[in-house]
Amino acid sequence: MRNRDGNPARAAWLVLAALVVGMLAIAGCGGGGSSTSGGSSEEALQKVGKGEGQLNLISWAGYVEPEWTKPFEQKTGCKVSDKEAGTSDEMVELMKTGQYDGVSASGNATARLVAAGLVAPVNTDLVPNYKTVFSDLKDQPYNTFEGVNYGIPHGRGANLLMWNGNDVKPAPDSWDIMFDPKMAAKYKGKISVYDESSYIADAAMYLKFHEPKLEIENPYELNEEQFDAAIELLKEQQANVGEYWSEAAKQISAFAGGDVTVGTTWQYQYFALKGEGVPVAASPASQGFLPKEGATGWSDTWMIAKDAKHPNCMYEWMNWIISPKANAQVAEYFGEAPAQELACKETKNPNFCSEYHAEEPEFWKRVYYWETPLADCGNGEEDCMDYNDWVKAWTEIKG
Repeated sequence: MRNRDGNPARAAWLVLAALVVGMLAIAGCGGGGSSTSGGSSEEALQKVGKGEGQLNLISWAGYVEPEWTKPFEQKTGCKVSDKEAGTSDEMVELMKTGQYDGVSASGNATARLVAAGLVAPVNTDLVPNYKTVFSDLKDQPYNTFEGVNYGIPHGRGANLLMWNGNDVKPAPDSWDIMFDPKMAAKYKGKISVYDESSYIADAAMYLKFHEPKLEIENPYELNEEQFDAAIELLKEQQANVGEYWSEAAKQISAFAGGDVTVGTTWQYQYFALKGEGVPVAASPASQGFLPKEGATGWSDTWMIAKDAKHPNCMYEWMNWIISPKANAQVAEYFGEAPAQELACKETKNPNFCSEYHAEEPEFWKRVYYWETPLADCGNGEEDCMDYNDWVKAWTEIKG
């Protein structure tokens, strides 16, 4: 987390989190429910008109590249300008400036964007390629609120366990190497951890598997006892952490230079390092590239700014980025499963979708997609630790 107590931006976070709780308490943490594909008739666009000639986006690195943006510009006349963000918190901050038309938001940002009134409902009827998006990506708690769609699924992936194969032997099949104090101590100062409060869910997921008496079901829905156990585990881990990374390029540099040996990563860094000849390995293929406890992960959603200056171009983009060819291109470039069913027929690697389990719903049931923690976690009580608690605890963990 980049903000600290006493910072004006930090104060704004408190307001945003309160708004999230207030808005979603009625619907419960489940969100989703049955979807009204047209969204809100008062706010969602009802017809796509002529493009405005410009489109300003916020995205994860690797999502907006010339290979698929140039053809989009030629077809629509919408010139793309992209701002890459390193964290979900940065994306929310950038959206607050009002300078952008849309954002590729992960699940730990979407509820905040909706609650703060920064994004508008999406009329999926105006996005023809939405029809063939994988069904288990539609109407989910992180892209649909009170039955209204607030975005278009882009792609998904798991947070991998990555290590240097020359330094870590035997190959681990569990997050023990990062969370078990004795095992992690072997790599003291060489462990790489994602710098975001959502990482608390990684510890909770580990405890769900290894401490069943805590009765953790959803690692983003934690009561005080469960939350305290996760925080204690992360405080123990902190002594062995060599870096908390928020930018992919920095983690790539750290692994390439030997500054870190093992850590949580995205597919993007893994493939970049492999391309540079660094002897990295990732979560065991024998377990479908997931450690035995499972993994946290992301399912990203393209959302349109409530006051987008170029709404027609944004709708054109949302339809383009999930078109079969474009979605295949971005999925292969970034290293994630596509959102579009038909993309699997367009990948250069004919085995790509099988390697990324794109068409395997059972695989994704072992991935805990990022969510925004809420006090009301679906049981009708306000007994879960909310986003404010997570942010405060994460700041304390890092010291």
